[in-house]
Amino acid sequence: MGSAATARGNMCAVMPARSKFLSAAATRAGLGLVAACVLLPAWAAPTFEPCRLEGPQGLRTVGAECTTLEVPEDPDAPDGAQIELFVARVPALTATPRRDALTVIAGGPGQASTEFYASLAAAFERVQRRRDIVLVDQRGTGRSNRLHCPMLDDVEPANDINQQFETALEQCLDRLSGDPRFYTTSVAVHDLEHVRERLGYASLNVYGVSYGTRVAQHYARRYPERVRTLVLDAPVPTDVALGPDIAPLAQQALDRALDRCQRDPDCSSTFPRTARNLDELLDRLDAMPATLSWQDPVDGSLQEGELSANEVRGALRMLSYASETVALLPLLISEAHRGHYAPLKAQAEMVSDDLGDALAQGMHNAVMCTEDAPFFDVDADSRAALEQTYLGPGLLASLERTCALWPEGVIDEDLRTPLSGDVPTLVLSGGADPITPPDYGDRVMAHLRNARHLVAGDLGHGLLPHGCVPRLVDRFIADADPANLDASCVERLAPVPFFLDFAGSAP
Repeated sequence: MGSAATARGNMCAVMPARSKFLSAAATRAGLGLVAACVLLPAWAAPTFEPCRLEGPQGLRTVGAECTTLEVPEDPDAPDGAQIELFVARVPALTATPRRDALTVIAGGPGQASTEFYASLAAAFERVQRRRDIVLVDQRGTGRSNRLHCPMLDDVEPANDINQQFETALEQCLDRLSGDPRFYTTSVAVHDLEHVRERLGYASLNVYGVSYGTRVAQHYARRYPERVRTLVLDAPVPTDVALGPDIAPLAQQALDRALDRCQRDPDCSSTFPRTARNLDELLDRLDAMPATLSWQDPVDGSLQEGELSANEVRGALRMLSYASETVALLPLLISEAHRGHYAPLKAQAEMVSDDLGDALAQGMHNAVMCTEDAPFFDVDADSRAALEQTYLGPGLLASLERTCALWPEGVIDEDLRTPLSGDVPTLVLSGGADPITPPDYGDRVMAHLRNARHLVAGDLGHGLLPHGCVPRLVDRFIADADPANLDASCVERLAPVPFFLDFAGSAP
């Protein structure tokens, strides 16, 4: 994670018939026309066309119907520059859907919600039986005027901020397709409400993950009467400034993973000194990067280059997010320690490429430099403690330097105020999450009167794809009753067993 209107009229709204693309939806009674006299904007309903949504690298695609909606880039200048919001709708599988759709808000900040949804569409299949799913690529992401900075993809994070880093930042700012001051959470929630109004839904069920939980909470604060249920997966408390805690939390998660290996008889006997091996590996690569050849994990081509200590640090952090990749860590560290660098290098390249493809760095910076960096409060002792983590102070330093150059944007005065109220809320946390730990979920819960917090022991960032969680989310959205949700199955969720060799996990 970590980095953010118009005249109305009183009219009898008619929801348009759906595209012929989905036969079940197209044959709804009365050709899908549902009348409801409510206060709605006096504008024409958008026209949807058949489309396909793609997950990362296009590996998964999902059928949908799509449109674009034009909104002012600067909400206070409605006649000024306009941008297009990309909106997708996955119609319910019933001919009589509920009038409260589900909307899915991705994390990052900087990931497109349509791409996130396409990668995990199966987890929402139960919800889709009764409800439309509405997806809005948040402004600055995906196909909503993406603020992309490809020049930053080739700059390796470093403990010493160098001229290459600053030059890339300046080039990024100069070449952005929009003014980053207007790509923050405070503006995005108005976009989401605009979409809800245009599509004619009475209310929304809101699922947010990681940074998306900040957007979800602020939307619920701004439009509480429009939120039927709220699912906060890997939540970020609104009063937390992401940045100073990243390295300590990453260290905590890595220590937990390596401790779990030592408690596992097979893992500990195969990899008896993983923590020490890692320290020695980083010291060696800090002194001199390794020169090697490796096979590209995507296309199989032979590559040649170097593996640096900072590249390993970045890979360790990202591989700590999910139990599927945590399962590889002892093996990768052991192989690299004995000089077989190629597997770790291949993983480092893959996670770096995936992150660069998934996140719109310009939008990420717009959020972080408006909503987080101005609120950093790091004393000398905290900075000294960063030196004891495997990430060190470099990531925080790069954020601070980025935001010294980046313009601050629009922020509501109450954005950082904890969300309170009685909207039915389900909070989901992974016990081994390296960026939004369970105590973040507890902090979110403290101000909500109708909420439930579920914690899955050794799972990581984002619980939605795991085991029974899709069923629980569907049941919660259906009943809007967190207190009586039978969530006993969460206690049985377990991480992927550690890989003892490259043949796979231990039994």
